[in-house]
Amino acid sequence: MSLLFLIPLLPLVGFAINGLAYPKLPKQIAGIIGTIPPLVAFALSLQLFLNFDGQAQILPIADWIKVGSLEIPFAFQIDQLSILMLLVITGVGTLIHVYSIGYMSHDAGFGKFFAFLNLFVFFMLILVLGANFTVLFIGWEGVGLCSYLLIGFWNQKNSYGDAARKAFIMNRIGDLGFLVGIFLLIQDFGTTDYQTIFTAIQSGDYTTDLSIIAFCLFIGAMGKSAQIPLFTWLPDAMAGPTPVSALIHAATMVTAGIYMVIRANALFELSPEVLHFVGWIGLATALLGAAIGLFQNDIKKVLAYSTVSQLGYMFMGLGASAYTASFFHVMTHAFFKALLFLGAGSVIHAMSDEQDIRRMGGLKSKMPITFITFMLGTIAIAGIPPFAGFFSKDEILASLYHHDPVMWGLAILGSALTSFYMFRVFILTFYGEFRGTEKQAHHLHESPITMTLPLIILAVFSVGGGLINLPHFAGGNEFLAHWLAPLLPEAGEAGEVNFLSLESGAPLLAAFLPAFLAIYVFGMQKSVPSEDAEISGIQKVIYHKFYIDELYDMLFVKPIAFLSNFFFQVIDFLVIDLFVEGLGRFVKYASSEFRRAQTGNVGIYLFCMVAAIVVILFVSLKSTILQ
Repeated sequence: MSLLFLIPLLPLVGFAINGLAYPKLPKQIAGIIGTIPPLVAFALSLQLFLNFDGQAQILPIADWIKVGSLEIPFAFQIDQLSILMLLVITGVGTLIHVYSIGYMSHDAGFGKFFAFLNLFVFFMLILVLGANFTVLFIGWEGVGLCSYLLIGFWNQKNSYGDAARKAFIMNRIGDLGFLVGIFLLIQDFGTTDYQTIFTAIQSGDYTTDLSIIAFCLFIGAMGKSAQIPLFTWLPDAMAGPTPVSALIHAATMVTAGIYMVIRANALFELSPEVLHFVGWIGLATALLGAAIGLFQNDIKKVLAYSTVSQLGYMFMGLGASAYTASFFHVMTHAFFKALLFLGAGSVIHAMSDEQDIRRMGGLKSKMPITFITFMLGTIAIAGIPPFAGFFSKDEILASLYHHDPVMWGLAILGSALTSFYMFRVFILTFYGEFRGTEKQAHHLHESPITMTLPLIILAVFSVGGGLINLPHFAGGNEFLAHWLAPLLPEAGEAGEVNFLSLESGAPLLAAFLPAFLAIYVFGMQKSVPSEDAEISGIQKVIYHKFYIDELYDMLFVKPIAFLSNFFFQVIDFLVIDLFVEGLGRFVKYASSEFRRAQTGNVGIYLFCMVAAIVVILFVSLKSTILQ
């Protein structure tokens, strides 16, 4: 356990070295310094996993907040959940760092980029290791800061800075709710310590309505994990370099909300109304993200809306109290979504920064490793067995089947949409004739080993990741369910899944039939999406993301901008500035007039003194006579 402190410390050291030495360090050295810390942290996390004895431990680091009876230490908690998160963050994070060495090799800000990546991993590790909500909140805000720095990393374009600010502001909206929830915890329990709060909840020793606290905490999760209505920042986050997209969307920031709800399951289990709300928000987000993904032509935007949709499935699982299934999907999603984003980055790298799938095609022969790995990731996210995505998504769907049949049916629809748009992207990118320019065709090549090696490793886990919690019907022992059992409530009986039953048969049809339809339309029929100017009708509405950004702009951005301009032009300029500047002008004028009396002539001063004495004597004599 003494080595535990090195796990978050190492990325912090990497950030300090690259941050202070940039830009003097050579790129090769900066890449090594940036990659070794998460790699060693992964090795330490693996050792911690292999040697864990099943007993949760609190490791105090320092006394921190002491106000009256309130004491909040800076402490780490090691248990089954935090250990698994350590493995996912450091494992996938290391692969993204290795990939970045090749992807960012020609970027002038190479060392700075690795410094920000290390800082991102550091804050995410603090988030999952924290023994209380306050330490978690430090990591929570830290990854928000790093997302701002990385999304706007290429700040030469104003649009990239706009995307970074949008992500930062929308997350702050959710974080306000999260902060209110923490304050309510302090008010009712006198602490933010996990064990103390959950023990009190289980014993019934509380007075506040837990539903209010759970709802406030979930508002924070809605922002961080991009759920309706705080989801529009995530697609815009594609402005950052592709490794950033993989890091944010796969293993770190967007999973923070899922992790928090799973961590606070004791609180949410006693708030059934909030859990019901969580499930339906997840469903609405899953369907909306999948629908928008149908007609997007930017390869990264498709994957971004796919992430929004998949996060919705995880929240649906949480709403059904299927915490293990949701966390299982967190892990498998980290594998295949990181693979898909890095695969998209490989394509963009070969296409000279082209991201429109209408300008691609025929890349199969030019990029064989990227083609095969991207195909495996596509099959995994579509939920086709025996790939990882099938087992994790099927567990969520099986729980929904017994929890709420209507929600289950709509979730099947979302799964079908996912299969269609992912195979649409895959076929349009790798099959058919090349639709780019001659210059792009001349530049086409497979990516270097630093980029393809992470793709191969992630492809292996995307194929075999289902073994982590392989169900009994497939010959597994559900390792993940047994591992997390001490931290989670007993799940409701979901029944034994059977491939021939409606429960599992419908998800299989939802995976296969849309895939075949996409292959037929875009592969055999060689259809290519229309140009922007030719899109009309409902397709145009969906292509423009149901005009949600425009709606937010009309309801919130423009009124706030109007009020800001009003307060500046009227209140600030005409009232405050006029009063302050007017008072200043009056004082200046008065002082300039009074200054005329100061001539420096002694005779005038004597005359004024005599005149003043005469006036004083006159006034005194007059008052005496009157008396």
